[in-house]
Amino acid sequence: MYGLSGSGKSTIANAAERNLHASGRFTAILDGDNLRSGLNRNLGFSDADREENIRRTAEVAKIFASQGVMTFVTLITPRNVFRRMARTIVGGRFIEVYVKTSFEICARRDPKGLYKKADAGAIGNFTGRDSNFEEPNNADLVLDTEGNSVDECATQLTAHLETFIQAH
Repeated sequence: MYGLSGSGKSTIANAAERNLHASGRFTAILDGDNLRSGLNRNLGFSDADREENIRRTAEVAKIFASQGVMTFVTLITPRNVFRRMARTIVGGRFIEVYVKTSFEICARRDPKGLYKKADAGAIGNFTGRDSNFEEPNNADLVLDTEGNSVDECATQLTAHLETFIQAH
């Protein structure tokens, strides 16, 4: 799951994970903020560091998937090339979910105060402002958080995953 900071990636993943866990699925969430405080704490926000952050996370997701764990990965993932890399690493169990929300709405939400810090110059390479965010070429699912609630997005995501599981 990818999108701008404040788009709702983690919130939707948590809600969908609760739904799937309640139905007996074994699930996990790899959240960008949590990963950057541990496994990826030595990485910054340059393109090279972002690529390495995504590569490491995709490798962990691949290991989880090989063990039958439905794994939600919530990262900004600003470039299509990074998304293709993650898809290649994870393989056939990869589902690309774009959490679509405009920069303006994310800045208004600003749950972590990051947009305010970026405006003040305290954060460089801020995605959507100083660093480009590429709209997806071919996401498997697009969740519009401007037009849908968290519960509606989680329901859409859960339904998509269940359909994917049945097909594979």
